[in-house]
Amino acid sequence: MTGAPGADRPRTHVVVLPGGGYARLAEHEGEPVVEWLRGFGLEADVLRYPVATRHPGPFHAVRRHIGELRAHGVERVGIVGFSAGGHLAGHAAVSGLVDAAVLGYPVVSMELPTHRGSRENLIGLRAWPWTRRALSIDRLVTRGAPPMFIWHTAEDAAVPVEHAYALGRALAEHEVPHALHVYPRGRHGLGLVDGVFGGEEAGVARHWTRDCVEWLRELDWID
Repeated sequence: MTGAPGADRPRTHVVVLPGGGYARLAEHEGEPVVEWLRGFGLEADVLRYPVATRHPGPFHAVRRHIGELRAHGVERVGIVGFSAGGHLAGHAAVSGLVDAAVLGYPVVSMELPTHRGSRENLIGLRAWPWTRRALSIDRLVTRGAPPMFIWHTAEDAAVPVEHAYALGRALAEHEVPHALHVYPRGRHGLGLVDGVFGGEEAGVARHWTRDCVEWLRELDWID
């Protein structure tokens, strides 16, 4: 970040990972989110990670991209991910690649029956139980995990809110600073909750961006 206020902060960059069940990349969870972050003075970009590709392909793409950012002088890296992109962002977070993570209606567990599509594309529906466990973010949390902001909706039928609760429990057990917001209304895939992707039917879930901004301020990432 440059200029005052906040000019003395370390150079910070946020990587955005759209969802799409590891089969595609949802456009409304990409560039619009980057523009929103840039509005607060943050450097940000969308990583178009490989889809329809088995693990560890997507994870290697994230690790390589973050390595390149740090090699070019970025001191602090954040990550924002939605749905399957939230799973990938969470994996990057618990692997020590980033300094903070924002996860929207994330796929967390590969041990739960849903989200079936993400599991099928990433590891296959017949993956061994230990493979499913090894790719479940809640199983990978340690005390060294970075701060996380997680939001979900109780009405999400595609990726049930149990995913967010599982991660929240793991973060609490390991005393990792986090915020967990579960809003009562709203379908899966809300993104920034504007226009056709959410709107009034999402109720208070449309305030997740406000809540996230306040969390970023508490971390001293933005003014």
